[in-house]
Parts: sequence; C-alpha cells; structure tokens
Amino acid sequence: MSVKYEVRFSNHPDDAIHYGTERLRKEFLVETLMVPGEINLVYSMNDRFIVGGAVPVPELALSSIDPLKSEYFCDRRELGVINVGGDATINVDGSAYKLGYKDALYVGSGSKEILFTSDHADNPAHLYFNSAPAHQAFPTKLLTLADADVVQMGALEQSNARQINKLMVNSVVETCQLQMGMTELQPGSVWNTMPPHLHDRRMEAYFYFEVPEGQAICHFMGDPKETRHIWMQNEQAVISPPWSIHSAAGTSNYIFIWGMAGENLDYGDMDVIQPNEIR
Repeated sequence: MSVKYEVRFSNHPDDAIHYGTERLRKEFLVETLMVPGEINLVYSMNDRFIVGGAVPVPELALSSIDPLKSEYFCDRRELGVINVGGDATINVDGSAYKLGYKDALYVGSGSKEILFTSDHADNPAHLYFNSAPAHQAFPTKLLTLADADVVQMGALEQSNARQINKLMVNSVVETCQLQMGMTELQPGSVWNTMPPHLHDRRMEAYFYFEVPEGQAICHFMGDPKETRHIWMQNEQAVISPPWSIHSAAGTSNYIFIWGMAGENLDYGDMDVIQPNEIR
C-alpha cells in the first residue's frame, strides 16, 4: 500500500505540560514524511487537519483513507501541495500541473483522481501537503512564488530576518479554511516566528526543510508560561494545537512551510507573546 497514515488525537494543555520528551515527540512530531515510493500522512483531530508527504517514484495516487469515510481523498476536503524537491507533475482529474521547486498547487474540494509524478527519477519530487475539510468547492490553481503575497519581517540584529511568502491566503487564492505559505530565513538568522504568538481560533503545522546535514531545529511549543521544545531534523513536521505557541531556532538558517486551518481566514488574527513574557 503506497498510502500510509496514522491518527493523532487532540491534547489538553493541562495534560501536555506533564509530557516528557518521548511523549511530546509521539504526540506532536511527524518524523517520517518523505520516503521514495510512499505517501505518508498524519490525520490530526485538531481541526481534522492532515499533514502529508510524497516522493513519487514511481507515480503515486492520493487515495482516500479510512478515517475520511469517502470514496476520494478530496470528496469533502481541500488540499495544498508545495514541492520541495525535483520537478513534479500533479494530475487532477485529467488536468496536468507542472511544479518546480517551491511551486504550490491548491486542489479544490470535489476533485477525484489525484496523481503525483516525478519528472526525473534521479531527482524526485518531494511533495509536502496539508489538507482540511471544505464546505465549498473552489478551482484548482497553480501558484508560484511570483504569485505570493511577500512580507519582509525581523532583523539581523535579532537573528530573525526572514521573508514570508503567503501562497494560499485569501489575498492570493480562494480557499475554504486552508492557508499555507513558506518562510525563508536569511543567512545569519535562526529564529522564526519571533516574537511568537497564539491563535486559538486556528491550529497550525510547521514543516522544516533545507536544514543542512548535521544541523537541527529546536521547535518551541506549549503554553506561553509552560513552554516545551522538540528537536527536529530536515523534512520533518510538527503539529501545533490552538493553545500552543510555535517558534523555533536552528543551528543554521533554514526554510519552513506553515499551514493553518480553523475559525477564519484572517492571517493577522493572532495574539503576540513578547519574548520577555515567555517561560
């Protein structure tokens, strides 16, 4: 079976503060996403959000999984895919979309056949995707960084100079609730989403890539007054519940993809936590 999945349940913050390293990693870290010839995904009970990865060598079909109770994966869902590897072709109901490195594809609810293909087997695509329930069908759309709503944030003096590329937000493409984008840190900067924030109207997932070999990411999560951390490697993801901050520092600069779902589509809907308030 080329599609492998696991289900993760929601966690109460009063329980999570008692988790040790092993339990934190079990509940929130997604360690294995990019395996040649496989689609790997995690179905989270936080907003019924799905985190997934595919390395299509050979071609892979994104089929439905049992928790969805649907004939097709996107019967009642929307899907966002971002390519972090070699060139890819994604076929959606007979229409072919070419994705280069950092290109994205929004797939609307009601889509049936979804096929992932690497254009070159010796340099396969690494397709990271998020999915959320959708009550309305919007058109499938190819997105490049040229389409993104780009924001420069932070400063080298605070080690957090970064470019935020908003790819699947309501100023770029129509979606029901899924939002995705990519944040690129400048050389010399290691902190992302600093100062951190909460948005208890949405959950979020982070996927880290372009982490140099031998380097690592320390992802910070939890209640602002009871933070915890998870050490992560290249091409791993982490689930951030609505009650948790999300921020990270790396031993090198890196890139990460963020995906959100929940109550609204207002990107700026967040409660900022100042660095001197974190415990």
